[in-house]
Amino acid sequence: MVDESILVLAATGGQGRAVTDALLARGAGVRAMVRDPERESARRLAGQGVDVVAGSLGDRESMAAAMEGVSAVFAYTTPFEAGVDAEVAQGRAILAAASDKRVPHLVFSSVAGADQHGGVPHFDSKARVEAALAAGDVPHTVLGPTYFFDNALGGAQRVLGGVLDLPLPADRPLQQLARADHGAFAAEVLLNPAPYTGKRIELASDAPTPAQMAEALGAALGRDVRHEYVPLEAIGNPDMHAMWTFLNGPGYRVDIPALHAAHPEIAWTSFADWAGPTFASAH
Repeated sequence: MVDESILVLAATGGQGRAVTDALLARGAGVRAMVRDPERESARRLAGQGVDVVAGSLGDRESMAAAMEGVSAVFAYTTPFEAGVDAEVAQGRAILAAASDKRVPHLVFSSVAGADQHGGVPHFDSKARVEAALAAGDVPHTVLGPTYFFDNALGGAQRVLGGVLDLPLPADRPLQQLARADHGAFAAEVLLNPAPYTGKRIELASDAPTPAQMAEALGAALGRDVRHEYVPLEAIGNPDMHAMWTFLNGPGYRVDIPALHAAHPEIAWTSFADWAGPTFASAH
């Protein structure tokens, strides 16, 4: 148990929810900042004993109020609602609030590859937030998640129809991360910050190829699933086009064996082990 609460920003989103779950599993006190405390997802958190407060990532004052008296903060930013400049503004608001409240430790969830300057807009915006963190006075750790397993759910209907669409060659490994592993790692850093302060750690659970992903999804569904290559020129969104160009080029560079050996306390879920329970009920 810890004496003070840990604040999770945007706690009902995918990342925030995983971190909250991991902290609760370890007996930590959790304060959750959400946009609407009356939503069912927020009410569920309150029912688990979480201190739910209202606020938004763009509102420095609401975040500063949420940060009052906490022992640590988990934060992330998103460009997918209002663009990359808005994401950088979110990051600066978070840092300003954390500095105002002298937060003892802030864990910022960025993205793997943000330090490679690969020209991916939502990587570069996170790199700008990281730079602001490094220039500031808040003790911090940066986590860099790779591609989340959950991204496969965006094409779930196609997968159920037997096709996994990915803009990668069938034999090209793609480093990926289970949300639960990300949450568990973040919880470890939040509860035991000393070894991690000032560090940037990139995270991956597995690195299956599209062919291996299709095989695992097929095994979960009990039917054939094949990988279908999506040409890069067919990706109309400039940010996503840039990301897949990066992933077809230099790609992520996580030393997965070294990471897993250094952190045996994390489950490090394989793609196949994630796909099984996630898709098995969709027969």
